Amino acid sequence: MPPKSIAGYFKPLANAPAAAGTKRGLSDNARKAIAEAKEPAAKKSKVENGATVPNGAVAASSAGRASTRAELREALKTSHAKAFPLLELELDTLGEDWLVALQDELTKPYFLALKEFVVAEQKSKQVFPPAADIYTWSRLCPLKDVRVVIVGQDPYHDDNQAHGLAFSVRKGVKIPPSLRNIYKEMATEVPGFKVPLHGDLTEWAKHGVLLLNTSLTVRAHEAGSHANRGWDQFTAAVLKAVTTRSSSSSDKKGANGVVFMAWGAHAQKMAVGLDKKQHLVLKSAHPSPLSASRGFFGNGHFNQSNDWLRERYGPDGVIDWKGLGA
Repeated sequence: MPPKSIAGYFKPLANAPAAAGTKRGLSDNARKAIAEAKEPAAKKSKVENGATVPNGAVAASSAGRASTRAELREALKTSHAKAFPLLELELDTLGEDWLVALQDELTKPYFLALKEFVVAEQKSKQVFPPAADIYTWSRLCPLKDVRVVIVGQDPYHDDNQAHGLAFSVRKGVKIPPSLRNIYKEMATEVPGFKVPLHGDLTEWAKHGVLLLNTSLTVRAHEAGSHANRGWDQFTAAVLKAVTTRSSSSSDKKGANGVVFMAWGAHAQKMAVGLDKKQHLVLKSAHPSPLSASRGFFGNGHFNQSNDWLRERYGPDGVIDWKGLGA
């Protein structure tokens, strides 16, 4: 199936129909958890200091939304006890400000169905990246620091490649063709850039570049095998969190906008609908060997992004594209 348009990615997701979860095959336990979550708070109770109080009081204690990892963990243990085991990976490994921003997604039917599918795949198949690396992008690049977004599709599906950052592989792993072309463009465009001997883009992520795949997992050696299972809806919520950051929060620069590098038809489809007064959308062909010569080479995106970031964030807001090391 083709990727959704930006209208699908950025319209409110809170009202996603419950049927979507059922269609993807929720287990009895997950259905019970969802049903419990829909019950009026007055019907659900727990014992606290010898007194019976509605479970709704858990959320109410934090103004309806958890503000820390520990607070969300405790709230979900009570409000979604049966589904809680499915969410422990997210609670343990999502970067904390992302976890707080995305907490409403975690108990939606589509996400519980997605997690059941992925967990089943992990038990019976080889799945990339390893579970601990699925949310690497969120730990290396906190939500408050995002200044550039680069979107891929699937994680790499060959052995030892995927580690939770789009286009990136760990040091010691052969550099994939698309990344080689990215380096080739940078060598002609970015002053002082020297092509590294590795494909690890961790330093970019640490300095504000969100390297996000639309699907966050894939079955080994089977491209697209986890597409259309719900990851696209979750990563839509990730992108929405980036583009709707509020300058009234602790992120004082949230209103300054981000650069969205839309390489290829997939990413460009996602970029439709972005507020171009608020954000910079740079479009070109994809860097893959099949298309790089049709508009990726010579696109000037790295310098254009820094020119725009310098105006919005000041001299300290630019990305050190050449800072990957040897």
